[in-house]
Amino acid sequence: MTASTRNLLAALAGLVVLPFLMLSIGLTLTSATDVVIFAIAALALNILVGHTGLVSFGHATFFGIGAYAAALAQRHFLPGQMLLPILFAIVFVGAFSALAGLLILRRRGVYFSLLTLALAAVAFTVSFRWTELTGGENGLGGLVRPIWPGLDLNDPWLFYGFVAVIGFAVVFLLQRFHRSAVGTVLVAIRENETRASFVGYDTTRYKLIAFTISATLAGFAGALAAFHHRFTSADAMHIQASGELLAMVVIGGMRSFLGPALGALFFMLFREYLSLFTSSWLLFFGLLFVAFIVFSPTGLVGVAERLMAPFRKTEETDAAMAARRVEDVGPVPREFVREGKAGGGAVLVADGIVKSFGGIRAVRGVSFTIRDRTLHALIGPNGAGKTTAFNLLSGMFPPDKGSVTLEGREVGGLSPQAITQAGIGRSFQITNLFPGLTIEENVRLAIQARHSGRFGVWAEATALPGLGQDTTTLMRYLGLAGIEKAEAGSLSYGGQRLVDMALALATRPRVLLLDEPLAGLAAAERKRVGDIIKTISGDIPVLLVEHDIDRVFQLADHVTVMNDGEVLVDGTVEDARSSEKVQAVYLGSGAHAVAAKERVSAATTETLLAMRDVNTFYGKSHILNDVTMDVKAGEIVALLGRNGAGKSTVLKTITGIAPPASGTVSLGGDALAGLPPDRVARLGVGYVPQGRGLFAGLSVKDNLMLGRLKRRTGAGRHWDEDRVLAFFPRLKERWNTSADFLSGGEQQMVAVARALVGDTRLLLLDEPFEGLSPAITEELFEAFDKLRHEVSIIIVDHHLELALALSDRTVALERGSVTWSGASKDLREDLELRRKVLWL
Repeated sequence: MTASTRNLLAALAGLVVLPFLMLSIGLTLTSATDVVIFAIAALALNILVGHTGLVSFGHATFFGIGAYAAALAQRHFLPGQMLLPILFAIVFVGAFSALAGLLILRRRGVYFSLLTLALAAVAFTVSFRWTELTGGENGLGGLVRPIWPGLDLNDPWLFYGFVAVIGFAVVFLLQRFHRSAVGTVLVAIRENETRASFVGYDTTRYKLIAFTISATLAGFAGALAAFHHRFTSADAMHIQASGELLAMVVIGGMRSFLGPALGALFFMLFREYLSLFTSSWLLFFGLLFVAFIVFSPTGLVGVAERLMAPFRKTEETDAAMAARRVEDVGPVPREFVREGKAGGGAVLVADGIVKSFGGIRAVRGVSFTIRDRTLHALIGPNGAGKTTAFNLLSGMFPPDKGSVTLEGREVGGLSPQAITQAGIGRSFQITNLFPGLTIEENVRLAIQARHSGRFGVWAEATALPGLGQDTTTLMRYLGLAGIEKAEAGSLSYGGQRLVDMALALATRPRVLLLDEPLAGLAAAERKRVGDIIKTISGDIPVLLVEHDIDRVFQLADHVTVMNDGEVLVDGTVEDARSSEKVQAVYLGSGAHAVAAKERVSAATTETLLAMRDVNTFYGKSHILNDVTMDVKAGEIVALLGRNGAGKSTVLKTITGIAPPASGTVSLGGDALAGLPPDRVARLGVGYVPQGRGLFAGLSVKDNLMLGRLKRRTGAGRHWDEDRVLAFFPRLKERWNTSADFLSGGEQQMVAVARALVGDTRLLLLDEPFEGLSPAITEELFEAFDKLRHEVSIIIVDHHLELALALSDRTVALERGSVTWSGASKDLREDLELRRKVLWL
């Protein structure tokens, strides 16, 4: 039985049982009818709150307007009628909400919520004071229900039956709507509106559809309420009424389909019974509302699921990436190749583009041309302006000056969705997915954006012609088969990179922009994805930003080197490789030279960190399997393995972000397992997450201050600002600069410095060299080498040469289990052992 069928059967059973339940506990059919009407209104509000991620504080406005519209229509134009006044109310609220949505949806987040609150305040004031039209504080009464042949709606049972049939129809229609193309896009907007734009959706248009349908359905419920009570007043659109509707949604469970209806029943029962004992029932309801938000944000549905969990069989699975089926690299599936008119000539041309952010000139008159069927690399040191140039090409920002043309058409300054639809697809430097959706849903949504049925509100999205087949084809091509049902947010960082590239390719681009697609990938995966990118460039021109310089020089047909916002070199691979200027600002002495230098170990025999038989889960996925490992004082341990092997999870388990289900973790004799992350940090663990996790709007000084504030505990060596800056002197020059405006290398230095300040004895580094230019990588490597005499370090990084050169010992993971542990020197010197241990 499908989830849709279960929902419909549950709704039908609830509507049949409800009146008998209410009568059995001393309430009336009036209360039963109220429950159904409020359930319709709550389901309407949940279109915004639960499915689109827009919190409305004024939705009772539309409930009240619908009630007034129906009442006024019967009193002045359609005496004795009910269906036509309700129809008039639906049309009126629909038109009004569409106009209101055009204004309110110009703002996002809290500003959207505040605008709905302001609308509610204005609507209530107008209805309360416009006595000639609305009856003012006396409201409008005298509404009548019709008597049809054989059907007297004045009978409470018959009117309940009438409302119940409508309620079931609403559930059925909403079920179809949420499973339709538009409904699935709304969920994508909730998960990541920016990414939805960059796969080609006009998110404002979709939000307007959701807002209008939600408001219209709430107005419909208000019209039913007016005829139910034969009366309406301004109280129906009071701010308190909006709060009650929102409370029904939250208490019932806003991420579940029927949860809001359950919340409406709970609210009515609570109000009816508690009001018998106290006039302050709303105070107690408010306290209960707060309790649900704090202790059960998934509402009553979540409570029921937790109560039933012990009686349900739970399926335990391996980590998502372990189930992948990887196929040989082949040509790009033809359905994802967009034919152009370039004929081997220029496809995308950037001519003198300029972009400034305040006083920072990020891009200064950059020009380059991407030709058809070529792989064009854009490289340069961190802070050179590469990602900003990417953002100008793809529509994240409009250029201040200059032009961007796609096959002769000016696209610079267009919206992201317009540029995507024109033919520019892109991936992101920091993976940008729909994290709460499965991989299959991520890819399908990206393909759906170019489907003719993308605005459908009836047919199921999964049934759109060709959509399922295209989704399967693309996932197989990029090596995502076998893990279709895994949540994108549960994948390793490297796995998310693959999905990010899939979303870009799914838009069927005329030119593909890939921002560091190889970052976070293991060596074997890096080669495979590099081969895929090279193959793609034979059909679709590719602009590639990447810091794996060896791979870039192997793959690229043309290279543009940027530095300080300007083009340094624009020519062949040999032009870039032989340029002294490029060597000076970007290449450094090279990873091989850095790794070849002998490093003196500072490890002692004292055990600092001990993990014993640790098992860690993400939901049903069993990530770490009986992991046992040690770290000595002064030792650097490299934690290596393929993508999805569990390396980052080991670090998160140590820090308390992913608490172990079993096993022990101790640091210098202090038990860490089960402690929250803040306690672990105060015991002397500094953590540098993948992606850095800086406080973006704060300066370098403030980031370090927040890192130090609660970590003066005596647990480890004390690091003040001067001591940290001795290792990262570059940060002195950026002391008062916002973290937003730092280069990637400088941001990584701030992340490490923040992890050190305070009292620290163990430093955890998750992909510290990811996304850094060779010169900056060398600078960071030397800083870590000096740190070995101060703290113990665990490093996770896919740059094998550097990780093995820096570390004293290596622990290899595969599918969450330790498969090898030994001296890093053995892996450095024995290539056959390295291939065997690290699955190269």
